[in-house]
Amino acid sequence: MLSEVESVPHGRVVAGSRLAELWRHRGTLRLLVQRDLTVKYQLSVLGYLWTLIEPLAIAVTYWFVFSVLYGEARPADGEPYVLFLVSGLFAWMWVSGVLGDATTALTAQRRLITTVRTPRELFPIGRVVAKFFEYLAALPVLVVVAVIYRAPFGPNLLLLPVAVALEMVLLIGLALLLSALNVMLRDVERFMRLLQRVLIYALPVVYPLSKVLDAPMPAWVKTVYQLNPLVGILELHHDAWLGGSHPPARLLATAVLGSVGFLVLGWVVFRALEPAVLKEL
Repeated sequence: MLSEVESVPHGRVVAGSRLAELWRHRGTLRLLVQRDLTVKYQLSVLGYLWTLIEPLAIAVTYWFVFSVLYGEARPADGEPYVLFLVSGLFAWMWVSGVLGDATTALTAQRRLITTVRTPRELFPIGRVVAKFFEYLAALPVLVVVAVIYRAPFGPNLLLLPVAVALEMVLLIGLALLLSALNVMLRDVERFMRLLQRVLIYALPVVYPLSKVLDAPMPAWVKTVYQLNPLVGILELHHDAWLGGSHPPARLLATAVLGSVGFLVLGWVVFRALEPAVLKEL
């Protein structure tokens, strides 16, 4: 099928021209997202409600284990643990969904990729955008929970678009990176399934960051923990709904630099591996 594929230009590709090409094909991106969402829910009775059921069921489970049975994970400052859980889990489900779907963004669409003349970056980016719309669909439930627990609706909500923007940037970089690597090494897909199970406990999703900072661990372990850009992003999500003080400048800087760094890394690796990926497909 390689004869039907547009040749990959040799030499250095100007990033600006590539971004302009992606923008020209934004209609294709919209179709890819619509197709992914339609295929996912077309044979389901509950449809998009599964987007709400899954995180809510997980939230109830964690609330029962960590709040009712043990009571160790609850925020120390009296913040409602249910709202803390839901705000973190909805953001986490976006991450988890991308980690699960991005690895197959190219391998599962090889026929389309090798016949359609369109930027291949659109395929992993489409997976990220589709999961973003699932996150948006769940926001009304999060608003209801916030109202029930009398969350402060004030300037703290301005942190939410910042958190979403950083998460989008980070996940696009990860999707580009993982989708290309998985074509060359299928172990990446299996590793991501393992990482998904680990990360939910290695991030401040079901427990507040203060539990880690106050834990009797070496200082370097806490420093390494906070170098994960997802830590700062999740803290922004929590603070947006709980009205807490915004994350420390160092944590916020790590989230920004880490997200942009992964975007650049994903872009560079994807472009470098594109010729080999096309041959493999």
